[in-house]
Parts: sequence; structure tokens; C-alpha cells
Amino acid sequence: MNTPLTTTPLVPELIRGAHELERTDRGLLPHRLPARARAQNTDPQMAMVESQPSGVRLALRTRATVIELDTIPTKRLYVGVPPRPDGVYDLRVDGELAGRGTVSGGDVLEIDVAAGTFTPGRGEAGTLRFEGLADRDKDVEIWLPHNETTELVELRADAPIAPAPPSGRPVWLHHGSSISHGSDAVSPTTIWPVIAADRGGVDLINLGLGGGALLDPFTARAMRETSADLLSVKLGINLANADLMRLRALGPAVHGFLDTLREGHPETPLVVISALYCPIHEHTPGPGAMDPEALAQGRVGFKATGDPSDPTRLTLTTIRRELERIVGERAESDPHLSYLDGRALYGEEDSVELPLPDGLHPDTAAHRRIGERFAERAFGPEGPFALRGR
Repeated sequence: MNTPLTTTPLVPELIRGAHELERTDRGLLPHRLPARARAQNTDPQMAMVESQPSGVRLALRTRATVIELDTIPTKRLYVGVPPRPDGVYDLRVDGELAGRGTVSGGDVLEIDVAAGTFTPGRGEAGTLRFEGLADRDKDVEIWLPHNETTELVELRADAPIAPAPPSGRPVWLHHGSSISHGSDAVSPTTIWPVIAADRGGVDLINLGLGGGALLDPFTARAMRETSADLLSVKLGINLANADLMRLRALGPAVHGFLDTLREGHPETPLVVISALYCPIHEHTPGPGAMDPEALAQGRVGFKATGDPSDPTRLTLTTIRRELERIVGERAESDPHLSYLDGRALYGEEDSVELPLPDGLHPDTAAHRRIGERFAERAFGPEGPFALRGR
């Protein structure tokens, strides 16, 4: 006879990796930026990606053999682009991957990139179910889809659920672009920051924001006010493809962002990472745009459309040079600050072996390589994140 499932209230103590949890008329919506930052943002792209729960997971202690989670996902529909697959949930039991699932239905957000419009539609909740779990006390994590806004509605199981005990691991707070967000990795635990965090033995708070690594002061303030043992900021690709600023503005903006971080974390190890190798923007500035030839073939592709002859426009080559200079100058009085060239994580040779499928974002195999290399360079014995004696 099957044991009936009972409901466990979705309280903040069960959820890790989110900055805030918003109570809605239907459930609980994780946010990766605080309300103050969201109130200062006017960009619908940023509003969308900060609500996508990359790095957010339920952390449970239970002996349940069956767990169900009702959620309302938001499916993105891009005009003129094939539908995206459903977001994936990863189940970990005592730290090991034990299952994957998806939730169909939910809300819809129709995005017209050419027109710059975001049109929402309301849908119904769906159910994620994991069964056949070992009948013993265990730590269970349900990692939410990194690329799909997810409202949490109800949690049920066939045994009591309590918050998992604190891990005691150091906390790594990371900010970056869609690549740090997870881009085209297949699931939330296969994105490069999670792979690096696993290898480094740390707990991740992921502020990878697709299209949103733009040196926004509200993001810097959110990081300043977040408790963390390790910090990293990955900059470059969004500064180029958004064509948001010119060379004159870049240096002061970088200094201002780092100054804000240091107000809250004066001696925390901080790594500034420049962009991975990306052929379309190495020597050609933005704005970036969807490639019409790729769309005509039924696939997504990107291209750079800026004028490479204008020395004031930002290319990845220019941005890397400026970041290395700025970090080098600041490091003379800040011994806890270091620079990592993103091409050491994914370089020109890697782009031949593991090309970016859409010209901009790495796939799952490239995410693994990036994560492993970052872990080696940052958490290794001589790395800036080496935590001796932990």
C-alpha cells in the first residue's frame, strides 16, 4: 500500500542560492537580486534573467522515497525561433546526481527580439515527481532549472521533510553573463560555476545574469551586501555585444564596481575574469544581433554588427587589455585582488574542438571544460581561492 503524501510548507530555510523569495498569489518566486535592485532596473531582459533560478536549489533532509514538487515554470517563446526545450530539474542525493525531470505547461513569455517586446501569458502549475529514493535519512537537493523562471507552489513527500543542515563550506559569490548563468548547458548542475563549485568544495551563489553583466551599480550593491568568503566577477562579452558604453566609460565603471564590492568585502579574495574566446567579438564590437542566415536554416546564431575601425568601441580584445591594466594597478594596494584571462578557460584552440554552437554560448561539454579549468586555477594550491586548512 502506498504511503499518502503530506505537504511540507515551502519556507525560506528549505531554499538556498536565492537572494530573496517573493510571496505571490500562487506560490513562492525565487529572486537572485534583491527588491531594491529590481526597483532600480528598467530592462525587461534583466528582470527576466534575475528571476531564472540559476544555482537555486531546495536543500532537504528526509527519508522520503517519493517527493513531488508543484511549480509554475515560465516558458520563453522567441518569435521566429524554434521552441526551447522544457527546463530541467536535477535531483541530488547525498551530493550525487540521482535523477532529472521537467515540468510542462506553466506561464509563457513571448519575446520579439527585433521589436524588443516581452509579452506574458498566464498558465497552470505542473508536477515534478521523483520516486524510488532510498528509504533512509539522506540529504536531498532539487536544483531548479537554471534558465526557466520557476514559482514554487507545493512540496509533498511520503515522509517528513526538514531543512538540510548547513554544509559548513565556504560561500563563493560569482557574477557574470549568460555563460555564467548557464547558457546552453543541459541542466542546472552542468553549468560551469556549479562544476567549479563542486570541485572547489564551496557553496555557490550564482549571479550569472544572461545579458546582464553590464557593471550595473545595483548589482554591485547587491554583491556588497551579500555574505561571501570568495568573490569573482566575469566581464566582457555583454559589454561588447550590448554596445552600451565606449572606451572612455569602461575604466571608471570597472573601478566603481570594484570599489563597491570592496566596501562590503575589503579583504575577501576577488578574481576579475575576462571574456572567454568568442570569434565574433574578438575584434568586432557590438551591437550583437541574431544571424538571419541561421534563422533561415531554423537555428539560432549570433553575429557582431559594429564598426571595427572605431577605436572607441569595445571589442573583447580591448576589454581584456583594460581589465588586466586596471586589476594590475589596483592589486598594488589590494593583495587579495587578481586577474584571470578568460581565454585560459576557453581559448582559440578550444573553439575549434568545441565550437560555440550559436557563435556566442558554450554547450554542455564546453561548460565542463571551463568549470574544471577554473577550479584548477582558482581553487588549486597556488590559486587565489586556495582555502588552506579548511
